[in-house]
Amino acid sequence: AKLYACVAVFLTTAPCLRHPDLTPSACSMARVSYLRSYSLLQVVWGAALLALVLAFPNSGDENGSRQSENSGGISFEYHRYNEMREALVSVWLQCPSISRIYTVGPSFEGRELFVLEMSDNPGQHEAGEPEFKYIANMHGNEAVGRELLIFLAQYLCNEYQKGNETIVNLIHDARIHIMPSMNPDGFEKAASQPGDLKDWFVGRSNAQGTDLNRNFPDLDRIVYVNEREGGPNNHLLKNMKKAVDQNSKLAPETKAVIHWIMEIPFVLSANLHGGDIVANYPYDETRSGVTHEYSASPDDSVFQSLAHSYSAFNPVMSNPNRPPCRKNDDDSSFVDGTTNGGAWYSVPGGMQDFNYLSSNCFEITVELSCEKFPPEDTLKNYWLDNKDSLINYIQQVHRGIKGFVRDHHGNPIDNATISVDGIDHDITSAKDGDYWRLLVPGNYKVIASAPGYIASSRKVAVPYSPAVRVDFELESLSERKEEEKEELMDWWKMMSETLNF
Repeated sequence: AKLYACVAVFLTTAPCLRHPDLTPSACSMARVSYLRSYSLLQVVWGAALLALVLAFPNSGDENGSRQSENSGGISFEYHRYNEMREALVSVWLQCPSISRIYTVGPSFEGRELFVLEMSDNPGQHEAGEPEFKYIANMHGNEAVGRELLIFLAQYLCNEYQKGNETIVNLIHDARIHIMPSMNPDGFEKAASQPGDLKDWFVGRSNAQGTDLNRNFPDLDRIVYVNEREGGPNNHLLKNMKKAVDQNSKLAPETKAVIHWIMEIPFVLSANLHGGDIVANYPYDETRSGVTHEYSASPDDSVFQSLAHSYSAFNPVMSNPNRPPCRKNDDDSSFVDGTTNGGAWYSVPGGMQDFNYLSSNCFEITVELSCEKFPPEDTLKNYWLDNKDSLINYIQQVHRGIKGFVRDHHGNPIDNATISVDGIDHDITSAKDGDYWRLLVPGNYKVIASAPGYIASSRKVAVPYSPAVRVDFELESLSERKEEEKEELMDWWKMMSETLNF
């Protein structure tokens, strides 16, 4: 009965699952509408059915729930689709005041791309608070990242309840989105192979045979042309939602994540992969088209620092004497456990560069393991190697500068452009006029501008952390013209009276 009651609550959140930014009041209204539409008997029956689904995964698709050795409330095992869903629901039920589950859409075979959100106000963007995301398993057979994010969700919940100051601050000061699997179809295919030794390629692509990390719009080619000939340096898919939806070359998983990136003002992200051990940063695609070429973004120093903030806390990744994963691997581009993507090998259509060039989000790609689908009994060691890195990387969202862009009347200005002198990459303000701009320590000139307003600039000294508050108040051009007109009329009146006109 207790389980049914809990699941009934979960069931009534269904109207809100597909809307990451639905406010609590709107969510409550959706729940009321839902309950009015169905009798109590139907709700309880639906809860019972969902409870059975959670307890007994689909036959032929996944194995049943397994018990494994726990450490600190974390279950170090592989989670098939239903088990992953059950694990996320368990976190939500344990920490309902700081968590929420939603989905950005279904995979090709109909499995949901679940996200667990952790925040002191789940379901709501708080003005001035940065948004962060982790995403894993876009290659379905690269399984370590998927499990680490499930472990991370469990860890954050546990430590928050213990009063761990670092974790409490992490959840109170940022909105954290955790997507354990972008490619649940591929994972099921990879996990269905018998034995511990998995094929290197089985399950890599989605169910359509599409490599999701080559499936994003190739914005690198556009920005490289714009560098030479002039043109926008960011937000290259602005007002292109319809074009994305109509593009038949994009996988459903890709489309869902593109809309997710475009709808939430993410500041920082990491994409977790497997097959090597390194933190990879933009650009991933080379400018000349050759296979290996260091391809610096305008924020190269920021990305180097972000990648290092992850690798430095991972003892294996940061070990300068670590041998290559395979005898013939070329890791000559690796420096302190980090690498520029293009210097390693060129990746067109990747998600990492897409984030940077389509939105305000800075993303790196973290390769977590030499083996893509290692034996289950190694998962605890991977967690121990990466736990501190995962926490430290989230904290990087509080670097650089942040603030609000408003008009003279205190009204927020959304979509204002924030430019940093000497860095050819702009970011924009969100709907509340709030913005976040990641920077390394230094002295900067920052300019805020918006159509119909007079640009304003500020000089600021930026430490390593925390982010410096820099607010902008922009004067309306129409108001300025009206003021100038009034000043001119006053001057003319004065001159007329003086000269007896």
